Amino acid sequence: MFDFIKGTVAFVGPEYIVIENNGIGYQLAMPNPFIFAGKMGTMVTVYTYHYVRQDVISLFGFESREEKKLFTKLLNVSGIGPKGALAILASGEVGQVVNAIENEDEKFLVKFPGVGKKTARQIILDLKGKLQDIVPDYLPNLFNADKLPIHSEMVDHAFEEAMLALQALGYSEKELRKISPDLMKEQLTTDQYIKKALQKLLK
Repeated sequence: MFDFIKGTVAFVGPEYIVIENNGIGYQLAMPNPFIFAGKMGTMVTVYTYHYVRQDVISLFGFESREEKKLFTKLLNVSGIGPKGALAILASGEVGQVVNAIENEDEKFLVKFPGVGKKTARQIILDLKGKLQDIVPDYLPNLFNADKLPIHSEMVDHAFEEAMLALQALGYSEKELRKISPDLMKEQLTTDQYIKKALQKLLK
């Protein structure tokens, strides 16, 4: 129904962003909303997917068409819902996920929140050989590197936002507590914290 929305970034949160277009604010759930944290008030283009299921109507946003295509493919897999598909996109680069599916790498897939061995096998069975329209070596820069914050209060806020975003993706407090000590030693932006955390969680 909607291919993309072009407008200004009005809000960025752990689970979604709001894009303002002609006086209307569109709430878009995204894999990593904080890629737009440094673009408040600027014009951006977000590719969208309108999700309608029984009593649920949601609008999802993606930085690229490749992300959107993979999201729609994942939704066709039994056992994968929108939240699970977003977590996979946030945690793994498009090319990595496609290659894991084509190479039947179950160990890689089960590292994502909510994906067990049965679901990983289902993803492979349903999607292997059906991702030709997604460039296999496409590696989107999901986490833009901004200048590092200087003040400790800014660092603390960025870290807290990152933890909230990871919880929204389905990671448990126990999992996050294990990686928090190492992350807190660094001064990073929110999206950089998320990237670092996901690298550790997927090891």
